[in-house]
Amino acid sequence: MKNILVAVDLQQGDILLLNKAAEIAHAFKAKVWVVHITLPDPEFVGMDAGPMYARKTLAEDFRAEHKALHGYHKVLHDQQVRGEALLIQGPTVETIFAEATKLDADLIVIGAHKHNFLKRVFGQDITHQITDQSRIPMLIVPLD
Repeated sequence: MKNILVAVDLQQGDILLLNKAAEIAHAFKAKVWVVHITLPDPEFVGMDAGPMYARKTLAEDFRAEHKALHGYHKVLHDQQVRGEALLIQGPTVETIFAEATKLDADLIVIGAHKHNFLKRVFGQDITHQITDQSRIPMLIVPLD
């Protein structure tokens, strides 16, 4: 095992995911790739359209996400784990698989939140979608 992709949503449970990935990385001397997928607002692709306050808010959100990922990279560094943190725009499920392929990931680590029945039925449960489609081994960490 050489590469571990950790999909984070910038919430409190992410540290647990990082710690689990670090455990595995130590055992296999693997690199950890922390990936957060952010969805761009279609009206602002290219940052040319839309009112200035909306572009400013979007830019602030990107800066906050980047800062959080930098903190996650530091968590790995403090545990003496080789790692990188990536902020990528795109549809969540497809982008995770594209990055996993690009990074030659041997394992995907993802958190599972408890969701109600309606959320699962209407396809908003990202973890469920990923587990259904993944051809890469996964570690699913319960977060609730």
